[in-house]
Amino acid sequence: MKDSVEPTTDKNVPVGNVYVMTHSFFSDVIRIGCTPDDPQAYTESLSAKSPGNYRLVFSLQCNNPCKVKKQIREYLNAQEYVNEFYQVSPDVAANLLKRETLRIPTLTAL
Repeated sequence: MKDSVEPTTDKNVPVGNVYVMTHSFFSDVIRIGCTPDDPQAYTESLSAKSPGNYRLVFSLQCNNPCKVKKQIREYLNAQEYVNEFYQVSPDVAANLLKRETLRIPTLTAL
């Protein structure tokens, strides 16, 4: 699945959100990424720029969200589908992020 939107780089995002999204074309594939923007607004912008629709399943506001995304992606490496997409259930990815909140300094915990 090729996305027409440039992915967020892993640099210079001191505060933002890690997100889990699904896409209307792929029921068993999720997208994991990071954004300094509101995750719902980002989901809508991706849907507007690509065929089909994205749906935000889970997001976590935290410091260094791209580093968090990178750690989560390492855990899911075996299930990688392509680029930021993974063949894993949205619940598994959301639970993994929730578990990681014990190690991640989230903004809501401050």
